[in-house]
Amino acid sequence: MRPTPHGAARTKSWLQDGQRKIREDFLADGDAKRLLRNRCSLIDEILCALWSELGLPDSLALIAVGGYGRGELYPSSDVDLLILLPEQPGHALAAQLEGLVCAFWDIGLETGHSVRTIEQCLEEAAGDITVQTAMIEARRLAGNVELFEGFSRIFQQSVDARAFFQTKKMEQEDRHQRFSDTPYSLEANCKEGPGGLRDLQLILWIAQAAGYGRCWNDLERHGFITVEEAALLDHSEAFLRRLRTQLHLHVGRREDRLLFDYQTALADKLGFSASAERRSSEQMMQHYYRVAKTITQITGILLQNIGEALFPPPDELPQAINDRFQNAHEFLDVVDENVFQRTPSALLEAFLLLQQHPELKGMSARTQRALWRARNLIDDDFRHDPGNRARFLAILKQGNRLVQEFRRMNQLGVLGRYLPNFGRIVGQMQHDLFHVYTVDQHILQVIRRLRRFTMEEFAHEYPFCSRLISDLGNPWILYIAALFHDIAKGRGGDHSELGAGDARSFCEVHGLADEDTELIVWLVRQHLLMSRIAQKEDISDPGVVARFAKVVGNERRLIALYLLTVADIRGTSPKVWNAWKGQLLEQLFTATRRFLLSGEDTLMTHGVIAQRQQEALRLMRYLALPEKAHEELWQQLDTVYFLRQSAEEIAWHARAVHDCVESERPVVRARLNPLGAGLEVMVYTRDQEDLFVRMVGFFSRAGYSIVDAKIHTTRHGYALDTFMLLDVSGRDSDRAMISYIEHELAERLLHPAPPEVPANGRISRQVRHFPIQPLVSIQPLVSLEADETGTLFVLTVVAADRPGLLFLVANELARHDANLHTAKIATLGERVEDTFLISGDHLDESAGRVKLETDLLKQLQA
Repeated sequence: MRPTPHGAARTKSWLQDGQRKIREDFLADGDAKRLLRNRCSLIDEILCALWSELGLPDSLALIAVGGYGRGELYPSSDVDLLILLPEQPGHALAAQLEGLVCAFWDIGLETGHSVRTIEQCLEEAAGDITVQTAMIEARRLAGNVELFEGFSRIFQQSVDARAFFQTKKMEQEDRHQRFSDTPYSLEANCKEGPGGLRDLQLILWIAQAAGYGRCWNDLERHGFITVEEAALLDHSEAFLRRLRTQLHLHVGRREDRLLFDYQTALADKLGFSASAERRSSEQMMQHYYRVAKTITQITGILLQNIGEALFPPPDELPQAINDRFQNAHEFLDVVDENVFQRTPSALLEAFLLLQQHPELKGMSARTQRALWRARNLIDDDFRHDPGNRARFLAILKQGNRLVQEFRRMNQLGVLGRYLPNFGRIVGQMQHDLFHVYTVDQHILQVIRRLRRFTMEEFAHEYPFCSRLISDLGNPWILYIAALFHDIAKGRGGDHSELGAGDARSFCEVHGLADEDTELIVWLVRQHLLMSRIAQKEDISDPGVVARFAKVVGNERRLIALYLLTVADIRGTSPKVWNAWKGQLLEQLFTATRRFLLSGEDTLMTHGVIAQRQQEALRLMRYLALPEKAHEELWQQLDTVYFLRQSAEEIAWHARAVHDCVESERPVVRARLNPLGAGLEVMVYTRDQEDLFVRMVGFFSRAGYSIVDAKIHTTRHGYALDTFMLLDVSGRDSDRAMISYIEHELAERLLHPAPPEVPANGRISRQVRHFPIQPLVSIQPLVSLEADETGTLFVLTVVAADRPGLLFLVANELARHDANLHTAKIATLGERVEDTFLISGDHLDESAGRVKLETDLLKQLQA
C-alpha cells in the first residue's frame, strides 16, 4: 500500500513549501544551525505522517541514522533511515515496506534506507565501520519505543570504544593522505579535507562511542580540552556549517569542494568584500585556512587526550631529556608550562629534539598549547640571536623528520614568525592553471620531494635523483633553496630575483660558507630556467645546450638545479608532471653534463654530426642492415636533421625507409617511446599540402596529444617527420594502437582528404574561471651555428589549453605558407606554452610576421 496520488501530491507540496520557507529564512538571517535543525524537523514530521498514513505495524520502528540522526540535514544531504524489525518480514509486510520506500520517491525525498532486524544490524555493524558509525547517531522517529531502546542498549554494549578509536583514527589518516595531508588546497574540500567538518564529526563519534558526551562542552567537562578550545571549535564549526550550507544552496546539489567556480559567489554571500589588494574569494579562503588550521590543532590534541584515556599509559615517571623537556610516554613534554617564557630559544629546540629522538611520537598536548601561546616571543631579538640561528639551521641539516617538523612549525605559527617573509605567503592563493596548493604548502611539498630523494625507501621512485643527491652531498642546501624559491610571490616584480635577495640575507646572517651561499642564491634566481629550456627549446641542438651550460657554469650547479626543478614540478600538482617532462629534463641534464665535463669544442656542429652518424652506423650494423643501406637517404638530408635526431632515431629511420626512399606509398612506423611513456611515430611521405595539419587532426581523433614534433623536408621533396605522442584518452593501450596508427595514417596520406577536425571537448572549469589572455610572438632564432634552412623564427604561443588548440595553430601556419621545423608542446596544468621553429619567405619581412601574429591571436581569442 502507498499513499493515494492525491495524498502523495499534497505531501510533496508540503515538503517543497517547507524547504522553500527554510531556505528563505536562512537567506534572511544566515543561521545555518537553524536551517539544519528546521530541515530535520520538517522531514521528521513528513516521515511520521507517512508512517502513520500507511498503517505500518506497531512492532516496527523508523529510525534516523547518520547526519540525519545527528540532527544535521544540509540542503542537499541524503536522508539516511533504518527500518528496524523485530523479525524477518513476511510477504505482506514486505509489500508494505516497499510501498513506504516508493512513497519516499513519490514525494521527491532522496533517502538512503536499510531494513534490518537487531541481529542483522549488529552483524553488519561488526563488519563495517561506516555502518557502525551511522548507527551511533540513531534517533527514533516513529514506531515501537521498546524495540528502539532495546536496539540502542544492545548496540551501545557491542561497541568496543578502543577498537572504534583505532579504526576511526586510521580512517582519518587515510582520508588526510588523499588530500596530501594539508587543508591548503586551492580548491579545498570543506567536509572531507583535513580541518574540515569530517574531522569534527570524527571526534564526536569517538566521544559517543566511549561515553564521553555528544558536544564540545561535554569534552571540556571531561578535561580533554579547555574552555577556550571548546569555544574555538564551536566557532569554527559554525563557519564551516554556514559555508557548506551556502555551497549546497548555490550549486543546487550536493557538493563539498570549494571550486574556483563557486568561490567568488560564496565569498559575497558570506560577507567578504574585495579590497585593493585581495579578491573577496581570497579573503574567504584565507579565513577558511585559518579555521581548518584551528580545527587540525585542537582535534589533534583531542585525539591524543582521548587516546590516553582509552589506552592509559604505564604508570611511570617522565624521563628527562634536558632541563626544559622530558619524554612523557613517548611524547615530547615541557617540564612545566612556563618553559618557553623562561627560555624562548626552546621554541626551536622542541622541533630539533623531535628530529634527534626518533623514539618520540610527537608533542604532548600541553607542549603544543604552551608553544602556541608563546609563538609571539619570536621577535627581532629572537631572530638575531646567534643560538637561535644555529638551531634553525640545525633543523634543516638534521634531515630526519624534516618535512613533518616543518609542517608542525607552520601549523603552530613558528615558521612564519621566524621567517616573516614566509609568514606573508601562508595561505596565499595562486591564481594560475597549474598550482593546486597555496604558496606556503607548495614550498613544503617541494621540500618533501627533495627529502624523499635522500631516503632509501623511496629510491625506486626516483632512482636517478637519488643517485644525484647522494653525489651532491649536503642536501640541506637544496632545502634552503626550496624554502626561498617562491617566497617572494605576491610582492610584485620578479619573484625569482626578490627571492634570491631574501635567500642571500638568510645565508649571510646564518653564517653559511660563501660557496654554499652563492649556490643557493643562484638556484633561487634560476629555478625556472631548466624547465623552460627543456620544454620550450630544441635540446638536441648543441647551441641550446652550450648556451644553457654557460649559464650553469659547473656540474655542482647543474645537479642542484636539476634536482630542484624535478621537485618543483612534482610539488606543483599531480597533473603537471609526466614521464615526457621527466625525459626532457634528463636529456638536457645529460647533454649539459657531457658538455661541462668534456668541453665546448667536442659539441660543435661537425663533431656532433660525425659522432651521431658513427653511432647510427654501429646500430644499423647491429640491426643487420646492408652496409650501404643508409646512403641513399642520407644524401637527401641536411645537417639540421642530424643535429635534431638522436643516433638511435637516425638508425630507426634508415631501417624503415632504406629500401623505399623514392616510394610513392607513405611509410608510417610507430613504436613505444624507448625512453619513456607514450608512442614515437615516424612518417615518411612525399610532401603535400596541409600535411602537418592533417596529421595533427588524425592523432587528435585517435586520442593522442603531440608533445614534440621534428619536421624535416628532404632535398628531393619528401617529408620525414617524427612525433612524440601521449595518450589523453585514458585508454592505456599504446601497444595495441601501433598497428592502427601505422595502417590508418598511411591510408589517409595515400588518399589525401580535407584535414580531420579534432572532436569537440569541454573547456576545463579552471580555464573558464581563470581565462588567460593569449600571447603570440615571433622572434628570429639566435643560434650558435648556421644551417641550410635560411632564416628561422621562433613562434611562441601562450594560451589556455583547450581541445583542438594545436590543430588551430597548425591550420593557421598552413594558411600563411609557413614551414614548420620543430614543435615543442608544453602543458602546465591547463596552461599551454608552445614553441614552434618556423620559416617562410614572407616571414623575412616584419609585415608578414605581424600578419601571422595578428591572425593567430584572432583565432585564439575566438
